[in-house]
Amino acid sequence: MGNETASIEVVCGVCGVRNRVPVARLTQHPRCGSCRGDLYLEHPVEVTDATFQHEVERSSLPVLVDFWAPWCGPCRMVAPALEQIARERGGRLKIAKLNVDENPAIAARFGIRSIPALKVFRDGRVVDEMIGAMAKAQILARIDRQLPEIAS
Repeated sequence: MGNETASIEVVCGVCGVRNRVPVARLTQHPRCGSCRGDLYLEHPVEVTDATFQHEVERSSLPVLVDFWAPWCGPCRMVAPALEQIARERGGRLKIAKLNVDENPAIAARFGIRSIPALKVFRDGRVVDEMIGAMAKAQILARIDRQLPEIAS
C-alpha cells in the first residue's frame, strides 16, 4: 500500500479517541476528530504504570521512552534534547517520559537500574536502548540507525 492511501491509528492524548490519519498527513499536525486536540503534542507525553501499555506498547508510531526521576541531574540534562526531538519529529516519533520513582512496576519490568535510560519501542518491542546522558545528536544517530524511515 502506498503512502498516499496508507493510514495509521493514532490515539488522542487529550480524549483517548482513536483516529485514522493518512500517512501523508502525519507531519501536518492533524487534529482529533472528536475533541479537535492536537494528535501530536510537540512535547513528551507523561506515561505511568497504568498508561504505559496504551501509550507505548500499542502505539502505531515508534516511541522513545525516557525513564527518569526528578532528582536525577543527568535526566534533567537530557530533557531539553528530548523536547527538541519531540518538536522536530512530531507525527513520526512519540517521546514518552516515565518517572521511575512514581511508576516502579514498569521500571522493574524493563530492568531499569540506572537513569536516564532511553528505550526505543516499535510495535510494542524494545529495538534499542541507551543508558546515561547523551547529546541530542547522539540520540538522533541511534534513532536514525534503528529506524531509518523516520529520519528527517
